[in-house]
Amino acid sequence: MAIRQIIVHVDGTLTLPLITVPCAIGRTGVCIREDKIEGDGKTPLGFLEFRRVYYRSDRLSKPETELECETIEQDFGWCDDPASPDYNLAIKLPNPAHHEVMWRADPTYDVVVVLGWNDDPPIQGKGSAIFLHVAKEGFTPTEGCVALALDDLLELLRIVRPGDGLMVCT
Repeated sequence: MAIRQIIVHVDGTLTLPLITVPCAIGRTGVCIREDKIEGDGKTPLGFLEFRRVYYRSDRLSKPETELECETIEQDFGWCDDPASPDYNLAIKLPNPAHHEVMWRADPTYDVVVVLGWNDDPPIQGKGSAIFLHVAKEGFTPTEGCVALALDDLLELLRIVRPGDGLMVCT
């Protein structure tokens, strides 16, 4: 079975089969993989494999996908603290390490796809929490993630399978 790569272009578009849709990328653009550091606001270039999907079951039904899915609970976070042994891992809150709260008031993390970035194993300071998530209004830039309109994200999840991923290109 061939791996499918969904192409992300630095012009703010993502190519699905038969259509191209708008997307948001990092607020400071893209970087080569070796240059990625925590907090730089850059989206890493290259292939980012789809790892798993998290979703807010109080807002949406489980996405139709072959990828592994889990619900986001109120105590769910993601560690982005390079000094923590939990760096670039899902954590339970409260947690003393710096982290992202995944249960948000806005819809940004209603559906989150964890992308394979700095996770095998995590290297302290090389960037954490590169997700594919719901775009904010106007497709404002992200902190390094890739973001799509909710309907486009749900459509992408319907067509991908384990081993597929995003190919971030210049």
